Amino acid sequence: METTKYSVGLDIGTTKIVAIIGRENEYGKIEVLGIGKSKSLGVHRGVVNNITQTIKSIQQAVEEAEANAGLKIGSVVVGIAGQHIRSLQHSDYITRTDSEEVINDDDLDRLVNQVYKLVMLPGEEIIHVLPQEYKIDGQAEIKEPIGMYGGRLEANFHVVVGQISSIRNVGRCIKSAGLDLGNITLEPLASSDAVLSKEEKEAGVALIDIGGGTTDLAIFKDGIIRHTAVIPFGGGVITEDIKEGCSIIEKQAELLKMKFGSAWPGENKDNEIVSIPGLRGREPKEITLKNLSKIIHARVVEIIEQVYVEIKNYGHEEQKKKLIAGIVLTGGGSQLKHLKQLVEYITGMDTRIGYPNEHLAGNSDEEIASPLYATAVGLLMNAVRNGEYQTNEEEAVVSEEQIEELVEEELVLAGEEEAKENNPQENKERKSVFDKWSEKLKDFLDNAE
Repeated sequence: METTKYSVGLDIGTTKIVAIIGRENEYGKIEVLGIGKSKSLGVHRGVVNNITQTIKSIQQAVEEAEANAGLKIGSVVVGIAGQHIRSLQHSDYITRTDSEEVINDDDLDRLVNQVYKLVMLPGEEIIHVLPQEYKIDGQAEIKEPIGMYGGRLEANFHVVVGQISSIRNVGRCIKSAGLDLGNITLEPLASSDAVLSKEEKEAGVALIDIGGGTTDLAIFKDGIIRHTAVIPFGGGVITEDIKEGCSIIEKQAELLKMKFGSAWPGENKDNEIVSIPGLRGREPKEITLKNLSKIIHARVVEIIEQVYVEIKNYGHEEQKKKLIAGIVLTGGGSQLKHLKQLVEYITGMDTRIGYPNEHLAGNSDEEIASPLYATAVGLLMNAVRNGEYQTNEEEAVVSEEQIEELVEEELVLAGEEEAKENNPQENKERKSVFDKWSEKLKDFLDNAE
């Protein structure tokens, strides 16, 4: 059997869970090998609120992706969002012992690790430390310090923070679904990888990812992430408004929104009516499309205005911080009719819909190139870029029995520690075999506590 090296992204959203298997082809594009999706039943506004339901939904999506690809999923890169996410700017520095040596990766790692030790509010944890500009011995605006001389290395950082309990709940769901947690990434960062071009990030752009439970924002300027925010409203509240406003059930409200919904009420005439079947023999309901779009318009305006406040807080009005490339809309909510025009009207900024097809191989399924899958494609790209690979060889996939064996092996190894010290060569060989899995296991068990 030919060995396939592949990676997996898992998007745990409020409305759907998507598992996507893929690999990088010889042209540097992402080739999707299989995709599985399931209805997300245990997630509310981007946060897990029912562990059992979420595990079931994850397993369903994973099984479908495995069946499509004919491959087994071991480890996954997962996205995280939710209203508990916040970001802050922070500056830090290190003093190098030998300024005669050029700055290398170790120096940058030391600086980043120092930021990870920042004291957060109780119950919070740092998810990402993203360097912006560096400063060496007072010389500012350095983008790439490696290879330069200097004694004092400073940097401005964009620090993304989340609630420990929410992050651990995600980890627990992954572990209980029989998977290995490869990496956790902020969802707006994953989406931006999938739909933004290098030129847009350089010119200045705001990515708005409208999901079911949250609307995520990521602002880039000069190729650097400048601001991130999560607004706790998404397509789900629009459906809820339609349900309440028209006195219909959720399924019908969702269908109405997708088929006839528009963010711009002016385009519908008063005599355009849609009939909704009544429940259990009751009379059908007649709803005017003008009314429907008024309900949608009111909520969309609220969401966009909240996002625009965040963009203005970044300082978009200032010439230095101007976002020349405007706004890119993505996510399932971006498919709402006339949303692009409404966003342009409210913000006065150029707007386009972002599709994740630029990074996908030419033979990819048309469905995957939809804004609906922007986050999932971005997570897969993250897995590929960070070398989160697995192969279809038997030993690459770890079953529960193997995990138990590894735990036992860990205990045996711990007991043999003294004996091994007398034989360094044997120690080295043992460690190389179990090092990777033991580290992953420890992380898992820590997260599960």
